[in-house]
Amino acid sequence: GLTTLIRGQKLPIFSGNGLPHDQLAAQIVKQASLGEDSEEEFAIVFGAMGVKHDVAEFFRKTFEESGVSDHVAMFLNLANDPVVERLITPKVALTVAEYLAFECNMHILVILTDMTSFAEALREVSSSKGEIPSRKGYPGYLYSELATIYERAGIVEGASGSVTQLPILTMPNDDITHPIPDLTGYITEGQIVLDRNLHGQSVYPPISVLPSLSRLMKDGIGAGYTREDHQGLANQLFSAYAKVGEARNLASVIGEDELSPLDKQYLKFGQEFEKRYIGQGPTENRTIQETLDLGWELLGLLPKEELDRIDTKLVDLYYHPAKEEA
Repeated sequence: GLTTLIRGQKLPIFSGNGLPHDQLAAQIVKQASLGEDSEEEFAIVFGAMGVKHDVAEFFRKTFEESGVSDHVAMFLNLANDPVVERLITPKVALTVAEYLAFECNMHILVILTDMTSFAEALREVSSSKGEIPSRKGYPGYLYSELATIYERAGIVEGASGSVTQLPILTMPNDDITHPIPDLTGYITEGQIVLDRNLHGQSVYPPISVLPSLSRLMKDGIGAGYTREDHQGLANQLFSAYAKVGEARNLASVIGEDELSPLDKQYLKFGQEFEKRYIGQGPTENRTIQETLDLGWELLGLLPKEELDRIDTKLVDLYYHPAKEEA
């Protein structure tokens, strides 16, 4: 709804140690499809680098039990496998993806986890060769190595297939300025950031809305793709959630009871938004239409005059104020 993935896009997930990115990756593989009315062929290429045995087993078991193994190609490089194999795993996975997409005309979703393991393997091999290190000990060509992987996403003229990438990386010490997420952000078209605070509140998936974005979203939403109100609704939800942060900061200083009625409405909106819009549960499979409807339902918690990012015609069409609880 807010960070829409477009065919041929590369959209990384920035996670941290201990956050449920493995569970999220498995859920994406289980639930990904082209939609019920699509006749086109779809498959998933899943590449895991430097994962522990129990994590690899979790992926294998999840895909088998949910019955998606028939359209998933898996490449597993375990933590005790040679480091050099870790460097070729994503390249081999993407070669298969390109073959299926551009020779067999299929739509391929590539999930690569964890790109941090790949970068650390690169650092290890580079230092063993005696190369001069760059920032934080990584080789100077880390950028071009990451680019050669991420840039293998897209749509090729003359072929009807596509390669879409969802690389996952764990940010060391949750530091988004670390070289790996930093360079990844330059190359890819947006990012989805996981948040430790939301995870602590048992919100799954704990996606931090404000720093997450999809730069290609505008090209694949709206009338004829999703629904005519999608862009305006996303802008309004984003804006309203930003105001929730301001209201929470104010409440922490002067206390919740002293807030204006409007700020209290924003606090209520924030709670519901995190619980019902961001939080989706590991088995819930929401369609884009349901997501848009839920967005309007949550905006009903706010007064109509606060909706300043949406065309008034759309507001008149979709806005319904929430019923007061007795």
